[in-house]
Amino acid sequence: MTLGLAGAPLTVPAAFAQSAPIAHPADPTRGGAGGRIIRVTSLAKQGPGSLAEAVNAKGPRIVVFEVSGAIDLGRDTLSITEPYLTIAGQTAPSPGVTIIRGGIDLKTHDVIISHMRVMTGADGQAKRSGWEADAFSSVAAHNVVIEHNSFLWALDENMSASGPRFTGRTVAEWRKGTSHNIVFRENLAAEGLADSSHPKGEHSKGSLIHDNATGIVFYRNVWAHNVERAPLLKGGVQALMINNLIYNPQHRAVHYNLMNLEWTGQPYVTGELTAVGNVMRAGNDTDEGLPFLMLGGDGDLAYYGRDNRAVDRHGKPLPQFGRYGETKARLLPAKAPLAAIGGYRVLPSGDVETSVLASAGARPWDRAPDDIRVLFFIAEGRGEVIDDEHEVGPGYPAIKENRAPFVEADWDLATMKPKSGRYPGQKAGAQETLSPRDAASRQGTGK
Repeated sequence: MTLGLAGAPLTVPAAFAQSAPIAHPADPTRGGAGGRIIRVTSLAKQGPGSLAEAVNAKGPRIVVFEVSGAIDLGRDTLSITEPYLTIAGQTAPSPGVTIIRGGIDLKTHDVIISHMRVMTGADGQAKRSGWEADAFSSVAAHNVVIEHNSFLWALDENMSASGPRFTGRTVAEWRKGTSHNIVFRENLAAEGLADSSHPKGEHSKGSLIHDNATGIVFYRNVWAHNVERAPLLKGGVQALMINNLIYNPQHRAVHYNLMNLEWTGQPYVTGELTAVGNVMRAGNDTDEGLPFLMLGGDGDLAYYGRDNRAVDRHGKPLPQFGRYGETKARLLPAKAPLAAIGGYRVLPSGDVETSVLASAGARPWDRAPDDIRVLFFIAEGRGEVIDDEHEVGPGYPAIKENRAPFVEADWDLATMKPKSGRYPGQKAGAQETLSPRDAASRQGTGK
């Protein structure tokens, strides 16, 4: 049995039932539950029937999709500023909805986003030319659940929680004024573009949790092929990491950094990280001897770690801890978890990779070709950090536009799960992307 967005029992779709059942505490929000249904019927960037129109509406609302395909933002960002919202990408007909040439900035509270794909991409922009979008970021948001999404090809972070560093005069006011109570669960954050259009140059980043953000949870996510930030926790952050998989980080995996250059004139705040049952696997780009956790800057990090596994490409153990700066920062070991872990099903680290690869990302019963490629490459020990989306294929995918009505009676509107247990486009068995020759060989017709 698994638990849904509000902790309710759910049926596990057969296509990924082989993954271990998961459980977690009740989420910090119900999003738009109980509100009106808004149907997305257009793939246009904005206007009648668009996703933009739906997210800009006021009041509690559940956004469902009666169309599949690509929403092209044209190098722009979808900004969400109205609270009490659920975006249910699982309701779309196959093959689901993908945002391309842009990203999502969430600037409000009480929001749930699930089963969406975002593929930002360089879109032909020159290196260091200034196009620097995140695939997803919360901006001073709170009470948020980001679950079962796929974030690829960001120019900055793939999946982050951000906001102002110092709002008010006290630490409590700082924490209230930036992102807090954000849950990232079962997402894929992969192939952040490295030497691309970001004005600072190299910027292949997984997740940035900005200074003083608190109540940040990473549960069963996959980071793959990002140079660093899987995640980066900035000064004073309070975070929990359980059963995540980090594959092929290049220079850093998990790291903490309170920078004096950014905190000048302010008293330092000790960060807190609880990390249980996570896995870091080196890949083709990973620096030799890379530790699971690295410490930079001047602020201290209180740390509770248990059963975290870090190995090189050949399965040999890597260090648990290292540092990148001869500064005053200290690692302060804790004897007990610094964040509540009750209610979570915590897998042994040796079971994490198989389980998480089967279920993470958008629509695991109906995967997109690029998600399949990334996940299979992780399992096979392949793949690399890239500078441009064309290095791994033709670029933005051609996604079929299909239409199907959303029938409210077929769905549990409290959890946004189909009552039948069968999702739109659900497939049985392994989902592979095969060449014509491989497909013929599977059917016994190859030469």
